[in-house]
Amino acid sequence: MSSVLIRPARTSDVPFILSLIGRYSPERRMLRKEVITIYEDIQEFVIAEIDSEPVGYGALHVLWEDLAEVRSVAVKPDLRRTGVGRAVVSHLLKKAQSLGIRRVFCLTFEVDFFSSFGFKPADGPIVDHDIYLEMLKSEDEGVAEFLDLDRVKPNTLGNARMLLLLPES
Repeated sequence: MSSVLIRPARTSDVPFILSLIGRYSPERRMLRKEVITIYEDIQEFVIAEIDSEPVGYGALHVLWEDLAEVRSVAVKPDLRRTGVGRAVVSHLLKKAQSLGIRRVFCLTFEVDFFSSFGFKPADGPIVDHDIYLEMLKSEDEGVAEFLDLDRVKPNTLGNARMLLLLPES
């Protein structure tokens, strides 16, 4: 297999992103997202390519001063377990560090995969009460999922909430 190149996503990548969401969401391996949400968040995404062909992606969403979420990581089915997803997440964690992020959250069905990066189950509150109250003002569904709000429970049933503490750079 050729090496994996990670690059920023472009608006022309939205059909590819949607194709994998369409592939994995019926299996409940991934949450559905509206097309408008992908366009609004495209600057958060990176695309994994092999030989100039998109093969995977992921996004980093900043939630607070020192907290971000790795979200929407997906790889073409025939390339799962080949290192593509690992390359995407490694890139996103480096990006988080470069932004000064110390804690990275994920909501995932792929517990073993994220555990291999050092993510641990997140039980209880991850932010203090004042920050929680500020985050409640967000209209982002991912923030609602992070806060574990009742209105998003049907979307997140069975997902693991995980947290990684990054070393200081």
